Formats: sequence, C-alpha cells, structure tokens
Amino acid sequence: MKTLLLMRHAKSDWNADYGADHDRPLNERGARSARIIGRVLSARGYAPQLVVASTAVRARSTASLAKEAGQWGCDIVLEPSLYGSGPDAAIQAASLAPDTDRLMLVGHQPTWSILVSVLTGDRAEMRTGAVAVIDFDFEKWQDLPTARGRITATFQPRDYFGTEFDRH
Repeated sequence: MKTLLLMRHAKSDWNADYGADHDRPLNERGARSARIIGRVLSARGYAPQLVVASTAVRARSTASLAKEAGQWGCDIVLEPSLYGSGPDAAIQAASLAPDTDRLMLVGHQPTWSILVSVLTGDRAEMRTGAVAVIDFDFEKWQDLPTARGRITATFQPRDYFGTEFDRH
C-alpha cells in the first residue's frame, strides 16, 4: 500500500514586495499553519518519507517549515512541473518517485482539488495549508496514473490553532 499526501501551500502574502507570482512568499499565518501541519502529520503517523514540492517560493517554504516543525527525516525535491500546471503533471511527478510508502506533493489550487477528485472520485476542501491523505493499493508509484485511491484523512491548519500543535 502507498500513501499520497497532497498539501496545498499555506497562506501567502499578497502585500509583500515580490516580482512574479512564483516569488510570492508566505505571510505570518501561512508560516504558522505550515508548522502546525508538520507537527500534526508527525503526531498522527503521516510524516512523509519524501516531499516533492513546487518551485514557487510559497510552496517551497511551506514544505520546509512543515518538515522542520514535524522533524521529518526526509528530503524535499523541487519539481518545476508542479507550478502552473494541471493534475496530469502532478500524477506524472508522483509516478516517477522512488519507492517510498508515504509521498507528499506540495502545490497549488485549483490543481489540488481537481487532483483529489481525479485520484479518488471524491472531493476534499483544499484550503491553504490543507492536506488530503490518499491511500492506494499498489506497490510502485509508477502505477499511480491508472489507480483509484481513497481519502483516509484530511487536515486543515485552522482546526489546530490554539492547540498543543500551535507552538510559536
């Protein structure tokens, strides 16, 4: 069995001084949310073994902050195709992943909501910082393009504000 964690980047800072959309950073709430989700995923047994993130600043930062806060012992690989593309690019990126049981992709809307539907036939609310956990019954990530999974958990950072996971 394989588990795919789809994480939407945390809340970005529309008021920051940045050039292209690709360079838009996280705001304070976004950084807080990324850290919370990192801790929650570790506590719930969902720490990824590999993270593949969009090259956009907000996605890279989300992945790095979550990894640090959750103390994940994994690598973060940056994948340009996860920025500004659709679900097929995300499926392709995941299908090329090495043999790990828990793979996380960090990317963007509206692709992530569409991707959840394509992979499961169900919907998940992919607000900023949210994670959808999808389980699959196959052995190799290369089987993902033809597989159908099931959502086994969803996490929203705002549900954990003011809890033990919200350590500034």
